[in-house]
This record gives sequence, C-alpha cells and structure tokens, in this order.
Amino acid sequence: MYEIAQQQLFTVRDFLRFAVSRFSEAELFYGHGTDNAYDEAAYLLLSLLKLPIDRLDPFLDARLLDEERAAVVEAIRRRAEDRIPVAYLTNEAWLGDYKFFVDERTIVPRSFIAELLFNDAFEPWIEHPELVNRALDLCTGSGCLAIVLADYFPAAEVDAVDLSPDALDVAEINVAQYNMGERIDLIDGDLFESLAGETYDLIVSNPPYVDAPSMDELPAEYRHEPEMALGSGEDGLDITRRIIEQATTFLNPQGVLVVEIGHNRDELEAQYPGLPFVWMDTESGDGFVFLLTREMLEEAGY
Repeated sequence: MYEIAQQQLFTVRDFLRFAVSRFSEAELFYGHGTDNAYDEAAYLLLSLLKLPIDRLDPFLDARLLDEERAAVVEAIRRRAEDRIPVAYLTNEAWLGDYKFFVDERTIVPRSFIAELLFNDAFEPWIEHPELVNRALDLCTGSGCLAIVLADYFPAAEVDAVDLSPDALDVAEINVAQYNMGERIDLIDGDLFESLAGETYDLIVSNPPYVDAPSMDELPAEYRHEPEMALGSGEDGLDITRRIIEQATTFLNPQGVLVVEIGHNRDELEAQYPGLPFVWMDTESGDGFVFLLTREMLEEAGY
C-alpha cells in the first residue's frame, strides 16, 4: 500500500487524504498535541515539508518532489504502523509559541505549568516577574520549562536538573537554540541531591507521575517515550513526595513551589491532609497542578 502511494500520490492534498485514512484505520491514540486524525496528518505534512504549520490551504495542490514523497510516505507508515509520536518523526514539539527539538531521549514536551505561565497565573503569589532572581526546574527533560521560565522571568538565573544524561543532551540543544546558555545551568542529578546550599525564589517540576496500573495500560504511542520519565511508583507520587518533603530547604522566604501531578489530586490530598494545596486553574480543570509557598510548607511541619 505505501509503495503504491509513493508512486501514485503527488500533491499535499493527496497525501493529506492518504494520511487521514491510514490514521483513522489504525485507530491511533492522540495525546501529543492533537486529538484527531486530520489535525495529526496536517501537522505531520506541514512540518516535514518545512511549511508554516498554521497555513495548509495555500499548499494543498502543491506537488511534492520524489524525495519528499518518499519521506512523507515513510513518516505516515511509521506513525500508523509503529505508533511513533509525530514529534519524534519531525524532531519538533511546541509549547504555545515555543518550538523545541525533541527525540526519543526525552518525553514529548507538554505541561500545564507552561499554560499557567502563559496566562500569568502565578500572580498573586509572584507579584512581578522581576522578583524572581533564581528559579529551579526539576525533571527538566528537554529543557522546555526551563526555557519558558527564563523567558518569562527576565531577571532569573535558572537551574535545570534531570537524572537522565540523554535528556540533558536534548535540553542542551534547546538551550543553545534559544541562546539561553548564560542563564540556564543544566545539572545532572537526582532532584535536589546536586543542589546543596542553593536556594530559589521559584521551584517548578513536571515530574514523572503515572501510577503503576496506568503504566501497564499506556497506549503504544507513550511506550516510545522513556519509561523513567513517566512512571513514579505504585501510586505515581514517589517523586512528588520527595519534592514536597525537601522543598523548604531550597526555597527562599516567600518562595513558591509549583508541581504538576496528573490525576493524583485525591491521593495526594489524602496523604498530606495538613498541607493547604492551592490548585491552579487550567483549561483541563483545577486538579493537575498545585502551588505551595515556603511558609505553607513550614507551617505544616516540612
């Protein structure tokens, strides 16, 4: 089928139709930026052909060169048959208007914390961006949140920590792409273990938080991502507990901790009944990201 497609299809319109049909037939899972076969196919084509990703119509009747047709057909096949996320096929992913390099050494960038930054949702806990002089991104992965932090908080020096040297190699590419090398320090370490004596005005983390039962049921698309970046023990909270129980030492007075935890709100609140979690509003609801100040942690005994 794919060999015939390469021979008989010629225009963007042809390949768009073919991709939508293949993706629908394959019953793919969409969770890395799109939620349907058409948008997935359109983005894949536009990205592979180096066309503006927000303008499809002007190019629908453009004919592809032989090498372009071969590349597009192979990408469609790998997405449909191998269930590889589009971000790994195109080596790019987006958070808002930020584009990042990505490959299978790190998870595909996605974060409610970035959405909160874009919407100025850290106010009133951080009254002005200029008040953040030092920030920390734990479990930085591709470095995407560290870069958004550095951009949003113009006075801040940012430490970005990850346990995976492979992920840090990807982060280094993205930090260089945004010319942030003088403001972002990439650190190989296990959460706070490499940060003795350091303190921060803001700590953010989008850590692994998938519980063991959910890990067993992940769609094939997510199984292409590094397992260590997804799972976090039986209840999904192993790493989140370590962050909560150590954060006070690394927060300045009035410092703020922001952590993404997926669908684990009820379990987390049950384990920490004395903590006054502030649950942040996102487009998907208010149960995915919590905020705590140093003072809230200290009053609860942490």
